[in-house]
Amino acid sequence: MGKQNQETPAPPHPLHIAIIMDGNGRWAKARGLPRTMGHRAGIEAVRRTIEAAGAQHVGYLTLYSFSSENWRRPATEIGELMGLLRYYLRSELATLHKENIRVRVIGDRKKLPADIVEQIDRAEALTNDNKKLTLTLALNYGGRQEITEAARNLAQAVERGEVKADAVDEDVFQSFLFTRDTPDPDLVIRTSGEKRISNFLLWQSAYAEYVFMDVLWPDFSAEQLTQAIEEFTRRDRRYGATASKR
Repeated sequence: MGKQNQETPAPPHPLHIAIIMDGNGRWAKARGLPRTMGHRAGIEAVRRTIEAAGAQHVGYLTLYSFSSENWRRPATEIGELMGLLRYYLRSELATLHKENIRVRVIGDRKKLPADIVEQIDRAEALTNDNKKLTLTLALNYGGRQEITEAARNLAQAVERGEVKADAVDEDVFQSFLFTRDTPDPDLVIRTSGEKRISNFLLWQSAYAEYVFMDVLWPDFSAEQLTQAIEEFTRRDRRYGATASKR
């Protein structure tokens, strides 16, 4: 998929949108509320964004939900985030399935609570054949962590004789990533005005277009998604080549 993204002219509309959802804490602080209320408001933004992505005929939507670095946050906040994740998986699964949305989760599940892993497994199994939109939640995810794990698993495959070392290329390496069955993102959006990628989809976003928006995540809506897509369509994606003719 990596090579395909580089060599094949991209469609004018993004097939895969990935979002770094940022600003929940600042949204709550601006209103004199605890950070947990910002995270709860962020859940509503997730619902709006999934609906808007479906309406825009986006095929894949990946949301940076909990990074591997987020464990450094206070225990009370982590507990609230895990509670919200439980609530979301439990309350939204039936709706997502009814809307023909496939649910996937990428990241290291070993550190997640066992009951959440069970809910993830159930969500993935139930929605596996859905076709309208693939919703990927990045949970306990880090780009460097993913690349390191892929390199380790590839090295072990070479040791076992399953892969020849001189056959390793970008496509072979990518087949060991969490996103092996997902096209690379065309568009990466970050909210809250910050201009960092924060260890998100480092390999996959090599040729993505980035749009940084000042809106805080709980205020993100279909309007902002449309604005980001319109900005994407104005970009000239060259993949290292000369400018295309329009």
